[in-house]
Amino acid sequence: MQPTSSDVETTPYLTFRLAQEEYAVPVLRVREIIEYDTVTRVPSTPAWIRGVINLRGGVVPVVDLGLRLGLPDRPLTRRSCIVIVELPLDGATALVGVTADAVSRVEEIRPQDIEPVPAFGTHIEVESLLGMARSGSAFVLLLDIDRLLAAEAARSTAEPPPAAEGPEA
Repeated sequence: MQPTSSDVETTPYLTFRLAQEEYAVPVLRVREIIEYDTVTRVPSTPAWIRGVINLRGGVVPVVDLGLRLGLPDRPLTRRSCIVIVELPLDGATALVGVTADAVSRVEEIRPQDIEPVPAFGTHIEVESLLGMARSGSAFVLLLDIDRLLAAEAARSTAEPPPAAEGPEA
């Protein structure tokens, strides 16, 4: 008996553009998509950490995902946005915003449509990818968002350092 399309297990991925390439993260990791707005720069952070935003009273770090992946800097456009993703961190969930040039769609990807990442031919480190999914005649690069952003999530939820003590009198 042939499996029907309803028998084939798929996983929904949010696809988005970065520097003319299509990337994807599992939809279950996406909290929301917001318009790119005011991002407050934080001194002494790498260039790929754009800063922080106020998301309903909470501080959320924003990572320029393209720069983090080693892609060239891109100008903001009216389609630029911030994808808020959830990351597991010490038994809790941390939020991190990642920039996207444009959100494309939600695509159902079947396991048999995922190919291993070749050791060459991609603009980013192979360790940052889970695989490459066929999408028509092209590929969508499936990101390992945990590996890419875990350190940023840890920094954003860390307690502030203790206040410096003054000289003793």
